[in-house]
Amino acid sequence: MLAQSGFGVFVLTFLLALFSVGAAVVGYFDKSDRWVEAARRAMQLTFPLISLATLMLAYLLVTGHYELQYVYSVTSNDMPFYLKLTALWGGQAGSLVLWSWLMSAFASAVTLRKWERDRELLPWVIVVTSVTLAFFLSLTILYENPFARWWQTTGGDFVPRMFAPAGAVPITPADGQGLNPLLRHPGMIIHPPMLYLGFVAFVIPYAFAIAALVTGRSDDRWIRLTRRWTLVAWLFLSLGLVLGMRWAYDVLGWGGYWGWDPVEISALMPWLTGTAFLHSVMIQEKRGMFKQWNMLLIILTYALVIFGTFLTRSGVLSSVHAFSQSAIGPMFFAFIGITFVTSVALLIYRWKDLRAEVEMKSLFSREALFLLNNLLFMGVLIVCFWGVIFPLISELVTGQKVTVGPPFYLRANGPLFGALLALMGIAPLSAWGRSTYKTLGRALWKPSIPSAIVPVVLAILGVHNWIALVGFTLVAFVIFVTLFEFWRGVRSQQKKQKVNFLVALWQLAGRNHRRYGGYLIHLSMVVMAIGILGIELYQTTTQKTLAVGEDIQIAGYTLRFDSLAQFPYTDGRIVTRAALSVFRGDKFLGNLYPRYDYYTASGQPMTIAGVRSTLADDLYVVLVNWENVSAAQAPFKVYHNPLVNWLWIGSLMFIFGFLVAAWPEREDEKREGKI
Repeated sequence: MLAQSGFGVFVLTFLLALFSVGAAVVGYFDKSDRWVEAARRAMQLTFPLISLATLMLAYLLVTGHYELQYVYSVTSNDMPFYLKLTALWGGQAGSLVLWSWLMSAFASAVTLRKWERDRELLPWVIVVTSVTLAFFLSLTILYENPFARWWQTTGGDFVPRMFAPAGAVPITPADGQGLNPLLRHPGMIIHPPMLYLGFVAFVIPYAFAIAALVTGRSDDRWIRLTRRWTLVAWLFLSLGLVLGMRWAYDVLGWGGYWGWDPVEISALMPWLTGTAFLHSVMIQEKRGMFKQWNMLLIILTYALVIFGTFLTRSGVLSSVHAFSQSAIGPMFFAFIGITFVTSVALLIYRWKDLRAEVEMKSLFSREALFLLNNLLFMGVLIVCFWGVIFPLISELVTGQKVTVGPPFYLRANGPLFGALLALMGIAPLSAWGRSTYKTLGRALWKPSIPSAIVPVVLAILGVHNWIALVGFTLVAFVIFVTLFEFWRGVRSQQKKQKVNFLVALWQLAGRNHRRYGGYLIHLSMVVMAIGILGIELYQTTTQKTLAVGEDIQIAGYTLRFDSLAQFPYTDGRIVTRAALSVFRGDKFLGNLYPRYDYYTASGQPMTIAGVRSTLADDLYVVLVNWENVSAAQAPFKVYHNPLVNWLWIGSLMFIFGFLVAAWPEREDEKREGKI
């Protein structure tokens, strides 16, 4: 009964979303506030309804209703309570439910604001968000119903109800298959919600942009209204990417954090356009430029959000992150095509109205460098997009799916990322409007001097890889420029206010959160770049089968194999765990315990590496070929990953920088009428 009720709630919510679309359109063209208000109320009602259906599904997951196909496929009796809850997004149907629930939450929240100044935008914001919500609900209703029951044929096979032949009967298995072991890592528990929050939040600025195009608003009001939505979307998408990297590093057992997997790239692409959008909207606000470009960027971001979801959900690409083959692919493809073509047609229609208010006067001005920054982001996007779709094109043309590997992405994107690093240092020193190479050069020479010393010091220390020398020099350049900007601002503040350094720094950041929060985000990015350069350029690996008492050496470390044990866990796992002692020279550093967890219910193993972490490096040990291990000997693969932990330190710095940048300023509150 609960399952039927949950499905009925989804159908009712879908109808409400369609009603809100129709009512909003009628209200706009008839200039009827009553119809627009009806559309708004209908939109707000979708959130409690989907929340109710989601709670029903969560209850069925936790209580083990294995008669439901989805519950059977992602839970089991031996799973703890928290994993049964997170199984909500552990499969295809549940992930679409989460997407719809978040979409209804964001759409309902945005309609709660005061709309007196922007009443003409409201109907079209409702239309865009409701159409998006209705699309995802239609996928749940027509193709991926999480409340569908299992039926058993006379031959004993389980089949979904829609495929049940005559004579099949409903069945309730005693236990489920359980969640995929790879998804039981803490990073994977919060990685999908973070990613979905980023995806869904980007729908809001897109909805405002389309509303501005339809109503002919060519000012930057829609950007100001959605500034924090965009920042929140970018934060969550960034966190989702970082958490995904950490999950891959901890669970997949290959010693890396990013494999240029198609589904990884599908999440990166909207981040690229979203980052470019965040940079260029500042130019529109300050200079009245890039209006057409900003519209195109947010349209691309929305299309890539849906495209990324399509790649993960349709099963058209092979990936460790992707779900299985599904019939929802054609619907996704049609929706992406219709929304993208409609959006671009609107943009072309309003193209002349979105002309810049001022012309770019110098190639060395800050706005020109911001434009170059955006073009570099688009270059990375083109490389990534081509790499993702090339296997599909090759299969369509030749009948064979030709995959694109990491070397392609690294060679094509490496110079682009290097140029982006350089611009992080150059752009803050350029001036708005008129700027020349002489004025820019005068601003650059001070931070350039200590930056030029870095490659000399590195060469003396034995670093001779030219990519490393260039990369670490650019990192140092951005750090010195950023510190120089802070120092210059603080000194000016000290002279004006006659206060000490720390008070001046606090006052400086308080006066311009966005600028100095942005600088902190830049610092976090270059700190992450230190970790990336370290592991990408200097990772070493070795593999050896060891008998008890034997050792293996790598990068100055010695690892001695001490013992191996195998034992069952109460949750159904069989754990095979090795113990190794780690030495540097004669100094004992500690023990590592790489292991394999084998889940008997699903017949799937999960690799858990033994990792020793310092600021200098990670020693990463994997127990391989676990089927052939014994108490006497076992095969190990060892990775030495220099500087990799700076990648995770940078991600924590990024969160702090974001909080500073997103903190509301009194000028913003006055403009919004809050104070």
